[in-house]
Amino acid sequence: MARLEGKVAAVTGGALGIGRAAVERMLEEGAAVGILDFLDKEGEALAKELSAKGHRVAYWHCDVSDESQVKAAIDGVAERFGKLDVMVNNAGISGANKPTHEVTEEEWDKVQAVNVKGVFFCTKHAIPHMKKAGGGSLINLSSIYGLVGAPDAPPYHASKGAVRLMSKTDAMIYAKEGIRVNSIHPGFIWTPMVENHLKTTGMDPEVAKAATAALHPVGHMGEPDDIAWGVVYLASDESKFITGSELVIDGGYTAH
Repeated sequence: MARLEGKVAAVTGGALGIGRAAVERMLEEGAAVGILDFLDKEGEALAKELSAKGHRVAYWHCDVSDESQVKAAIDGVAERFGKLDVMVNNAGISGANKPTHEVTEEEWDKVQAVNVKGVFFCTKHAIPHMKKAGGGSLINLSSIYGLVGAPDAPPYHASKGAVRLMSKTDAMIYAKEGIRVNSIHPGFIWTPMVENHLKTTGMDPEVAKAATAALHPVGHMGEPDDIAWGVVYLASDESKFITGSELVIDGGYTAH
């Protein structure tokens, strides 16, 4: 199929995990895609691999907490491929996993700089290109923890709640200009970030993995493609009447 034929997208954190899956699925559906990440080795290798398959794809170094890097990368994608229709704000970190009263200011700020300010910077610099293109789709990766709470990782949960409401605000601001803004709320997806988060629990890795899987009514964690297909949907014209919404892909986690 060619659900995204003619569209140009940029994906932050596009070298690994959910971001990589989103890049691959969007390319398969006909989009041109800019991979934005600060993992240069992984990002460049992925772009080379996918280019060899005939896809329109390239890599840009981008630390989303640095506004100048964000602007340069997004402008670069638009210049390389002629426009920008879709911005996937996927880059994120889990950060400190300790009670609120033990979290340092530095630990708090590090998570907000990537997970919140990064979304702000990318939105800020994608919007002018979308206005020029006559519309677009901003897709912000929040979390189940942008919807419900849990007794761990306070900076992360705060950041994902912020992303949820940033999405709704921007959806209302830009609706009349044909720019849609939605958030995706994944459950636990087996990615390097989740694997690293489970290491902070102090549990045996396999025990932690099994316990986390059991939190989902379906009985297992998700895969990156489970989220990537949601990204494809929100990037496509199939979702043209959807803005300010929350796409929950969580194996039933928030149905409790």
